[in-house]
Amino acid sequence: MRVKTNGDYTSHHEWFLDVLRGMDIVLSHTSALEFLGWFDGYVNEDQIDVYATEIGPYENINYFLIDSFDSLDIVVIDGLRCTTLNQTVNDMFRDYDRIDEPSLVQGLSDYYHANGESFEGLIIEPQHAERFEAIRDWAIEFYDHG
Repeated sequence: MRVKTNGDYTSHHEWFLDVLRGMDIVLSHTSALEFLGWFDGYVNEDQIDVYATEIGPYENINYFLIDSFDSLDIVVIDGLRCTTLNQTVNDMFRDYDRIDEPSLVQGLSDYYHANGESFEGLIIEPQHAERFEAIRDWAIEFYDHG
């Protein structure tokens, strides 16, 4: 079974709220970046990333299984749980081989430019510092087309 795609909605925010309301999940990874406003998302997107304690019935939801949500840094927006930006970025570095790399780079770039051309305030866990340094310049130059 599949949840609806975002093509049926005017915004990703509206899509996430409608299809995920009432589910025992936490938005994560690329979907968290979208919901938090750090990534624009894709047209006609149908994949949603979530943390869950068990796999649900939807084949177009990427379930990142965890034992509980207690260890996650979560915000609640319009009744939907979502990992914070710091949690999301570190989770994406940890799961780097399974993530949508361009969404992470755009999210970092948007943060950098919205934060006075600085990554100050973004807390990268030490085990992810090398990976962050490897894509840092790509994120800084993401919107440079000249």
